[in-house]
Amino acid sequence: MPAFLDRTRAQNLMAEAGIDALILLSPEAFRYATGAPAGVATMWRRAGAVAVLVPADVGLPEMAVASDLFAPTFRAVSHITDLRESPIWVEALEAEGFDPNAPAAPQIAARRTARPGPAARPSTFDAGQTYAHLRDALAERGLGHARIGVEMSAISAEDLPLLQHSLADVTLIDATRVIQRLRAIKTPGEVARLRQAVTLAETGIRAVQAAIRPGMSRDALAGVWSDTIRANATGLPLTSAWEYIAVGHNPWGGNAVAEPGDLIKVDVGCLMDGYTSDTGRTFVLGQPPRAATEIHAALLAGFHAGFAQLTPGTPLSEVHRITTQAIRAHGFDSYARGHFGHGLGTGPGSEEWPFIASDSTEVVTPGMVLAFECPWYVTGLGGFIIEDQVEITPDGPKSMNTLSCDLISL
Repeated sequence: MPAFLDRTRAQNLMAEAGIDALILLSPEAFRYATGAPAGVATMWRRAGAVAVLVPADVGLPEMAVASDLFAPTFRAVSHITDLRESPIWVEALEAEGFDPNAPAAPQIAARRTARPGPAARPSTFDAGQTYAHLRDALAERGLGHARIGVEMSAISAEDLPLLQHSLADVTLIDATRVIQRLRAIKTPGEVARLRQAVTLAETGIRAVQAAIRPGMSRDALAGVWSDTIRANATGLPLTSAWEYIAVGHNPWGGNAVAEPGDLIKVDVGCLMDGYTSDTGRTFVLGQPPRAATEIHAALLAGFHAGFAQLTPGTPLSEVHRITTQAIRAHGFDSYARGHFGHGLGTGPGSEEWPFIASDSTEVVTPGMVLAFECPWYVTGLGGFIIEDQVEITPDGPKSMNTLSCDLISL
């Protein structure tokens, strides 16, 4: 996967925040900035397994820290040439020309001498070594006493003191929001992956729709979804897929079997190179109950009203207000939802900042890709969802979806 970090935009955001460089620590941000996998040491989601240094001055080179195990892969795929290695628990050795029929010990010793490794390895990874590399790289770039923005959302209170001690000569600034704003605007390559992901997801939704019939269980429909995704992923960079499919009166789980009048909520996504889609549709087996028709009509009204507000410059809080107002106008005065959607990208879940929420301070901006959704989960009746994946262009919102948003009776 190529790197997607735009250094010119990063420079502008850092200038606004008054910082001289960024330090990225999360595995998602690492891959975003380097184009290389972060490696197994990030599985615990503890800071210090990897890092990327991005100076505000585009004339200064970026620097990355990766594990010694993943260093060869990094060098093969990343544009960043200043890579510094940190040991992890895995003992591995490159052994080009190894003779399998000769004694092993002398060959290993010769290669170890040529490329010395640590005499002892950490139990997981060495965050102190990672931070020492950052300290050295900052000093080399004349930033040894600068204001450095850190992805603080990726570091715990337990892990922060080591970073502060290691970088004691610089002023550490929380740059979480700077990094979020940087990643919220997608490059054409990111948009292409999100488009691939939603197109494949809709193929899976169509298959689920076609499979719904009396006696079909929730788990069986989930199997149809996953089998269809795998069967149609040839040639695509599919890394994973997820589903929240619900059948019947309980929208929160259980392996219910579909019966006439039951709602089937399909909320699903595919990941292309880690970029996740997010789409939701609601079906009903046979004729829908009156209450289901009324609720879905209210949600659809909210969806259309809110979608029309996804124009550049509109506050996300205003989109939330208009959507809520339209749903409540159908007689549901108590309807309250914290957000009506979110950014899409490579986060640990399917939802990324920014959120379409009443307390958001952000505005709709060209380059965003948002999941815009109007769900309602009514235990005793079923789950409802209308959700599109929306690209924000200078001319307004463009849905990446093609499926009808109506309550489809099957």
